[in-house]
Amino acid sequence: MPLSQFFVPGKPQPAGSKKAFPYKKSEGGWGASVVDANPNQKSWQARVSSVAMDSYDGELIEGPVLLQLIFLMERPKSHFRTGKYSHLLKDSAPVAPHGKPDVLKLGRAVEDALSGVIYHDDSQVTTEFLMKRYWNRFGVIIRVDLDDTQDEEYVRQQFEESEHH
Repeated sequence: MPLSQFFVPGKPQPAGSKKAFPYKKSEGGWGASVVDANPNQKSWQARVSSVAMDSYDGELIEGPVLLQLIFLMERPKSHFRTGKYSHLLKDSAPVAPHGKPDVLKLGRAVEDALSGVIYHDDSQVTTEFLMKRYWNRFGVIIRVDLDDTQDEEYVRQQFEESEHH
């Protein structure tokens, strides 16, 4: 059983992309003003933090964290047939949403939103599972646990296999 598992409704928003705007400094020379490229990022992170606070009543996790994030995206209408078969998917409809937003940037937004709510800092996340799937509504399923796995043998095996290729 995980320390916490909950669902955050809403359209997941990515974090991490920045835009820089050059400006001329009053004393001469140039500077850059850096802003988040996604104006919806902050409100999404606030929602994630709020639901996390309502769902988790423990102390901030001190050690390594295992984080599982399943991002749910609604299918576009273009994936469905028309007429009396409009409830059926077209044969050409993809299994998973493989376009933007990027799952790593979606994960980054949630990692940041959970900092100071469930764990001290997102640098504590040592194992992370990210998934982006179609569902009948937008949101993210979040599962947080202690990362106490003893996986030295797994790492050794993976290293040896990669060394031979």
